[in-house]
Amino acid sequence: MNKATDKTVTKEAEKEALSINLLFPVLNERLRLEKGIERTMAYLKENVRIPYSLTILDNGSEDETPRIGKALEKKYPEVTYVRVGERGVGVAFRKGIALNESALVGYMDIDLSTDIRYLGRTIKLFEKRPELEYVNGSRFARKSDTRGRKWYRKITSMGLVFLLKMIFHMKATDAVCGFTFLRKETARRLVAACGNDNGWFYTIEFLLRAERMGVVIYDMPVRWQEDYNTTVKLWKTIQNYLVQIYRLQKAFKAEEKEARKYVTVR
Repeated sequence: MNKATDKTVTKEAEKEALSINLLFPVLNERLRLEKGIERTMAYLKENVRIPYSLTILDNGSEDETPRIGKALEKKYPEVTYVRVGERGVGVAFRKGIALNESALVGYMDIDLSTDIRYLGRTIKLFEKRPELEYVNGSRFARKSDTRGRKWYRKITSMGLVFLLKMIFHMKATDAVCGFTFLRKETARRLVAACGNDNGWFYTIEFLLRAERMGVVIYDMPVRWQEDYNTTVKLWKTIQNYLVQIYRLQKAFKAEEKEARKYVTVR
């Protein structure tokens, strides 16, 4: 077998081995859970040719979410319902990555605010670009199409991006779009490097550390539609962001100081 043929076989083997696990962190989502999973399953069956699985990560719902999640698990072999017990997207994301065995893993909002068609585009990107490790959905890239966003939410979201760029020199155009996918090993490396914040800020630290570690990231413009029934508490989330930004800034400075000390000693 010549080198050209060998490379072709290797690429085909990688493509065949590709699989994806979609994580859905949920909390009291009785109104949106079934619809979100049904729409996702319909899209996957029609458009995706690689093996796929869906993991519902319940952050301790007190409504009908557990019953609906278990019913969906029973209905679809591809769906798994997991009771996380603690609240927060961060802890759900970590749990999902720990349980994941698929080659690709990532999370989506159950309301499918990001157009589901971008899932197919994400898979194609990973298939065509073996060096790609991380796809970060963005509402604020030049070619993004964001609709129905309330003015105060747009201001706070863009304000957060501004702060992250000013303080951490973030290259990405968005940090909390709710659409993120990675290769399995990259996800595990980042979990090991990140702190233990349970909330949305964990996903921000995840992205910032990925940039600092030189992970190959594609900042993907998406079509994004606001869902006005969101369970996110805006002002409480902003307060947490500010506290966590300060914490992470201190952590990065301490790490840089330690790294300089190590270089000096050597």
